[in-house]
Amino acid sequence: MTNANDTYTSPLATRNASEAMLRIWSPRHKFQIWRRIWLAVAEAQKECGLDITDEQIAELRAAVDRGISDDEITRAEEYEREFRHDVMAHVHALGDACPKAKPIIHLGMTSQDVVCNADDQLIGAALHLITDKTSRVVLVFGEQADRWKSLPTTGFTHYQPAQPVTVGKRLAQWSHDLHLCVHRLWAYADGPLSRQRGFRGATGTQASFAAILEDPDRFEEVALSRLYHWDRDPEIGELADETFTITGQTYPRVMDAFVLSDLAATAAVLHKIATDIRLLSNRKELDEPFGDKQVGSSAMPYKRNPMRCERICGLTRFVMNLVGNAYDTAATQWLERTLDDSSNRRLTLPEAFLALDGSLDLMHNVASGLIVNQAMVRKNLMLELPFMATENILMAAVKAGGDRQDLHERIRVHSQAAGHRVKQEGLDNDLIERLKGDEAFHTPALKHELDWSDLMDPMNYIGRAPEQVDRFITDVVEPLRDQYGDAIKELGASEPKV
Repeated sequence: MTNANDTYTSPLATRNASEAMLRIWSPRHKFQIWRRIWLAVAEAQKECGLDITDEQIAELRAAVDRGISDDEITRAEEYEREFRHDVMAHVHALGDACPKAKPIIHLGMTSQDVVCNADDQLIGAALHLITDKTSRVVLVFGEQADRWKSLPTTGFTHYQPAQPVTVGKRLAQWSHDLHLCVHRLWAYADGPLSRQRGFRGATGTQASFAAILEDPDRFEEVALSRLYHWDRDPEIGELADETFTITGQTYPRVMDAFVLSDLAATAAVLHKIATDIRLLSNRKELDEPFGDKQVGSSAMPYKRNPMRCERICGLTRFVMNLVGNAYDTAATQWLERTLDDSSNRRLTLPEAFLALDGSLDLMHNVASGLIVNQAMVRKNLMLELPFMATENILMAAVKAGGDRQDLHERIRVHSQAAGHRVKQEGLDNDLIERLKGDEAFHTPALKHELDWSDLMDPMNYIGRAPEQVDRFITDVVEPLRDQYGDAIKELGASEPKV
């Protein structure tokens, strides 16, 4: 007899995704939603005049309320091997559990009246969880930004030293970019793009429902209302009460492309943040949390690799590359529908959410325990600061009556010499001493325009970075905490599984 060690199991389940996200995409959860849909449809059809008995409804409701058992799932798998059709397999399995109601289960419906409406719920619930977790990372980076808002650090453009920023400003930028993703995710979870397919039949015309009901539009409204007001686990999320105006057999598959695009965009931001942390870890300025017994390398005991951020980069790269499948699926849905979307969506939809879910938990863990090595931050900055001070020196010297072009050339020559000393000889940066020794920068007039002792104070070069962080906290972090604070508290710890 085989066990889990004898077969392939997705690392997304065993190593990365949270139990909450795994539960959303679990077979039992999906099949239980299918059953709720069948019950809601039957109740709505009865209310709209179809000859369905109270006894049939009561039996069907009792079967749904019990929840689908392992034995029933196994029975459905046996039916599917026979029928080669998953929805019909579960129609029969449910019929076995409530034989009196069996004749009216799935009446007038096509498979996508079940699958699409269930998928809408699964995606909505997963989006709620992802939105909450993204907001949680925004908030924790915001808190860290506030803490380090006034610590100057070397800025980089082209990954070359540039005008100083502050550690807090950089953290706030990461947080800000993720906050943009929260707005996009919210649009599909709770906002204007949240939609249900509704009950439209085989090609979206409602022909089957029109054949058995006098008012198919009212039936759809009643069925969705019953589904919408179902008392369910809060983790499942709410069901959208808006429907697409018009559909074919499925809801528009371009919606999957929209959703996966924004999951991929969120993944891209996480990848950028994790990469930045990895780069700064190499400079010994930042470290991610490191366990007391954590091993950095099997060969090099001294290593302290940023393994969490490396894993984030790997998982998010996977998410970013899944979105192409959604575009292809949307592009190749022939006419009212073709079936080559099914096998692909079974992979891309859950796995995109599972991988991003794990990435967000990892990033929250990193951000919560982020280590800022202040001494190295200052050391690295002070090594570059003389070069950055030259613009202030040039402006002051010109203001004191100097020739801008001559002074620029002198600074260029001295800078190259100081750079050679640092790079080729491994010595300290002596640019300021070189400029002080140049008669063109040591005139009486310049003494009134330039305080040499003040030139090497990093706080003179960070502009309004601390004030920008304060504004970000006020305008973004605090309102977001008010909006998502309670949901975030319920998420619990974010320790990596492995």
